[in-house]
Amino acid sequence: MSADYKFKHHNSSEENQDFQNKSKVKLTDLLSRLNQEKKRERKSNIALSVAAVSAVTVFGIILSL
Repeated sequence: MSADYKFKHHNSSEENQDFQNKSKVKLTDLLSRLNQEKKRERKSNIALSVAAVSAVTVFGIILSL
């Protein structure tokens, strides 16, 4: 009997509406976050590539001496 009482009061429509309003995510926000993350990843990949090319160049110069 107490389980019925808890169940009825747990699933009230007001709580469900509040939860649904809070759980909505705007697609534009997600897309902008995705674009920002892509830009950051692209920058870090470029920095890593430049570091690798620089290391190879320095190593080549040292070997040629």
